[in-house]
Amino acid sequence: MLAAVVDHGGFAQAAAALNRSQSAVSYSVARLQESLGVPLLRVEGRKSVLTVHGRTLLARARGVIQELQTVEALARSLGQGWEPELKLVVDAAFPRTLLLDTIAQLQKSCPTTQIQLADAVLSGAEEAITEGLADVVITSRVPSGHLGDRLLEVEFVAVARPDHALFALRRALSTEDLVRHVQVVVRDSGAARRRDDGWLGAEHRFTVSSMEASLATLLAGLAYAWLPWHMVAEPLLAGRLRRLPLISGGSRLVPLYVVLVRPELAGPATRAAVAAFGRTHPTAGDTGD
Repeated sequence: MLAAVVDHGGFAQAAAALNRSQSAVSYSVARLQESLGVPLLRVEGRKSVLTVHGRTLLARARGVIQELQTVEALARSLGQGWEPELKLVVDAAFPRTLLLDTIAQLQKSCPTTQIQLADAVLSGAEEAITEGLADVVITSRVPSGHLGDRLLEVEFVAVARPDHALFALRRALSTEDLVRHVQVVVRDSGAARRRDDGWLGAEHRFTVSSMEASLATLLAGLAYAWLPWHMVAEPLLAGRLRRLPLISGGSRLVPLYVVLVRPELAGPATRAAVAAFGRTHPTAGDTGD
């Protein structure tokens, strides 16, 4: 309860977060201070802040709290057998066909488990790992302190509609050429440490929320962008899109990894998901290789 008061900014907020009465939270913290014989909180204005003793105690106690939460979660998992719910967060660059094949495998192997699937862009996948928001995450970067298995590489290519003004230059294009035109970028789904990977700093940036929206923007002739090969292969073949003739950087490879977020809590459905992703074998049409 002391941790909740600090984390949520007050006794009332802590009570709401813990689904307890405010008096119960105040009483528990008061009993804790009484049993230790030292003050843990002091009032500054309308806020309760930690004393020096409180900071020392809470810093040590957080590890114990986390261990207790892990034990409780493990006990629930053991009692239920197959997990009732499986949370997957998948980088939006992961080929959709491979993702749907993986989901189909999971529905057969663990039919009683409810699967929750969320897309992530840039730092969103990393945040899902560091914040423990998912059981299994497909990410382009493995955060420090976690382990991941490499699955595949996705090729991103620079493309635009054939009638885009950049093609009228009739020569190899430089960065200076590109920044004078609108570039469409996909918004980072993370909240803490957002990234701008792939953005060149164009004067007129157009931001969308998904890869599919980015593709639609290109097909409308409104911008250029780097998109995964598996998304643009068909429009390129049909002549609805064209690769930009860049001096360099016309394509880049992005590795994707599968991360088991909490190995110590992983149940059979979670491990089945990791194994299913590990069996993905992309073809040339999936990644651009």
